[in-house]
Amino acid sequence: MTETPVRLLLADDHPVVRAGLRAVLETEPGLVVVAEAATAEDAVTRAARGDIDVVLMDLQFGGGMNGAEATAAITARPGAPRVLIVTTFDTDADTLPAIEAGATGYVLKDAPPEDLAAAVRTAASGRTTLAPTVADRLMNRLRTPGTTLTRRETEVLALVADGLSNQAIGHRLHLTEGTVKSHLARVFAKLDVDSRTAAIATAGRLGLIRR
Repeated sequence: MTETPVRLLLADDHPVVRAGLRAVLETEPGLVVVAEAATAEDAVTRAARGDIDVVLMDLQFGGGMNGAEATAAITARPGAPRVLIVTTFDTDADTLPAIEAGATGYVLKDAPPEDLAAAVRTAASGRTTLAPTVADRLMNRLRTPGTTLTRRETEVLALVADGLSNQAIGHRLHLTEGTVKSHLARVFAKLDVDSRTAAIATAGRLGLIRR
């Protein structure tokens, strides 16, 4: 009896990346690329048709919805396909929102082809696969919960690194300026720093935010 193929949707805003993923995955037995999406919004719409088993989702698109938001929209529907994040980013600021949004797995674009294919099959079966660096960081969070940043603290610090003021961060995250200051105070305490510059440098070194 012939095994039912795993049907894939490739969601990435770079045509070259989609072509590379297609080239790798279509050489694998039992994997079939049935559609591509260049925006997160298109990925959500296409995934809703009911003929996709696994969505390979990038995190960053040119504009509009990001990969984590698309993942949440896709996985919220009954009978939704699995979502496997395929990205170049492995910081807490990237991984936590994606995993909380319902991603089944998280792999990096520099993974060997055989590892990517294995991750797709694992996701299709409903099991989790994580890039080693992501798995290590999540384990460290579990081991030292008192010193790790919450998702909101990570979001605030990432925006600080982008150069936003407390007022601008509050507007972006729908928080009061006082709440933003409270989050930053906890970040400073956990990272044992006393300035925004030092917090950004330490968080970047620890892999909490992008450098």
